[in-house]
Amino acid sequence: MRVLVIGNGGREHALCVFISKSPICDKLFCIPGSDVIQEMAQCYKIDPMNNHDILNYCKEHKINFVVVGPELPLSNGIVDRLSEEKITVFGPNKTSSQLESSKIFMKNICKKHNIPTAKYSTFDNEKEALNFLDKVDFPTVIKADGLAAGKGVVIVKSKNEATETIKNIMSKRIFGTSGKKIIIEEFLEGEEISFFALVDTNGFILPLTTAQDHKKIGEGDTGLNTGGMGAYSPVPFIKQSQINDFVTKFVKPIINDL
Repeated sequence: MRVLVIGNGGREHALCVFISKSPICDKLFCIPGSDVIQEMAQCYKIDPMNNHDILNYCKEHKINFVVVGPELPLSNGIVDRLSEEKITVFGPNKTSSQLESSKIFMKNICKKHNIPTAKYSTFDNEKEALNFLDKVDFPTVIKADGLAAGKGVVIVKSKNEATETIKNIMSKRIFGTSGKKIIIEEFLEGEEISFFALVDTNGFILPLTTAQDHKKIGEGDTGLNTGGMGAYSPVPFIKQSQINDFVTKFVKPIINDL
């Protein structure tokens, strides 16, 4: 099997390490790859957002299987484009990718199916968002709707801080077009948990494991969010009964909606 991995980060390096060890992988490719990835895969400097060129590369190199790592190519519809050409791809299509690429899309699905989530309001108008701050209890959470490399969530402790954050996101566009819309969300304090599962187009769900990500840039969980400063897995205080609840209350309703 000839396998292509799309991406150039640590996640894609890990994928390439293990895919390269598979007995069914005859040759491994990576777009765009990196210096360390090229030690085990043939890398080619194509823009991961260029669906046309990636498709042509797959055809030219007779790629059998594609694994897409980053959120941006997924949100750009690379899975849809390759699937149209009968190339097998691991990754969500453009619609399903909105679970990651649009926080508003995700929150609205939660609301629709009574999936537990923090109380929230959405805004595409800066003035309306600023006026809403008079109704907010602090601390509160302000989120850019779109992808922001893990940095689009800000916990604010006062109205002044919230005002500045909203203006930075919606007027100054510090996150680009990802800040055209925002969420103002109830602040919830507690342990952060990520839960992973594999799913297919028929609704099959294979629970994998849990992880705890630590996103703050500073020591002692201080400073702004990042894409992640470190994580560990599995989370030791999560019980099997809770994992069953994750599948029943979160994963199944979302997959059924999509």
